[in-house]
Amino acid sequence: MTTISQTAGRSFRPSSSSGFFATLAHAAYALFDRLEHRSAVKTLNELDDRALRDIGITRSQIEDAVYGQVRTELTRYL
Repeated sequence: MTTISQTAGRSFRPSSSSGFFATLAHAAYALFDRLEHRSAVKTLNELDDRALRDIGITRSQIEDAVYGQVRTELTRYL
């Protein structure tokens, strides 16, 4: 007796519509992340130098801290 699988001949890749929606969702999340990072940079730039020193960064390290590029000199305080 021969059994024919239901998945024979089907592609395991998602259909084009689900791929489109996944791409759209990924783009939306990326946009929200970008807006959140920009807001954090703006907020930190509005702080005075003393407040920045209290949290352990200098004005030149704001973007690195927000975008997750923590330098080794910052990690010793964490």
